[in-house]
Parts: sequence; C-alpha cells; structure tokens
Amino acid sequence: VQLQASGGGLVQAGGSLRLSCVASGSIFSISEMGWYRQAPGKKRDMVATVRHPGTIRYADFVKGRFAISRDNTKNAVYLQMDNLEPEDSGVYYCHADLTYDRGSDYYTDDFWGQGTLVTVSS
Repeated sequence: VQLQASGGGLVQAGGSLRLSCVASGSIFSISEMGWYRQAPGKKRDMVATVRHPGTIRYADFVKGRFAISRDNTKNAVYLQMDNLEPEDSGVYYCHADLTYDRGSDYYTDDFWGQGTLVTVSS
C-alpha cells in the first residue's frame, strides 16, 4: 500500500493550493483519510480528516479557509487551501487508516504519504 501526495508549491499570501493524495495497493476499505502538516522544528498537527461515511474534522487554525474532500472511487483525498498565510508553510502529509489484503488475511493499519512541501511567502 502506498499513499502518493502532490500539489504543494510556492504561493504568495492570500493565494490558493490544492493538494491531492491517492492510495494504491490491495486496499479493501478505507475508514479515514486526512491531512497533517509539520513546520520546521514543530510537531505534526492534524489539518483535516474525513471518516467514512462522511464525518469531517478541521483544525481550529483552518478557520474556514480549507476544504477537504474524498473520492472513494479513486481512494483519493483532496485539500483545497484558500487564503493561505505564511504560518501555513510546512510539509503536508497525507494519512489513511485502511484495511488491505495481505494475501492470507486482511489487515488494518495506518499509512503516511511522503509529504508535499507548501511554502507561503508574505
């Protein structure tokens, strides 16, 4: 199982970015997908998550600026980020809690993507 994240980049304050993450492999089901971020020297924080069938959580610092969505047909999760601030800079990681086929059985575990860098200039 792999999570491939993309969409990061450099943007000016007030701009927008859209992150994408696709899970691949012998996936049986996905209970939750989400985004976390980590700034240099800081701990990794939850940004937004969506749990099947549709419960969504946002961090307080999102303040209505970000929107998470999920496409179950593609095992994908997206994060639309608007009105970005310099404090939003960091590496954004995709995360998924899922059940996959190990061949002999099914196993539930959580997975992380490789991270995508978001830099917001002032």
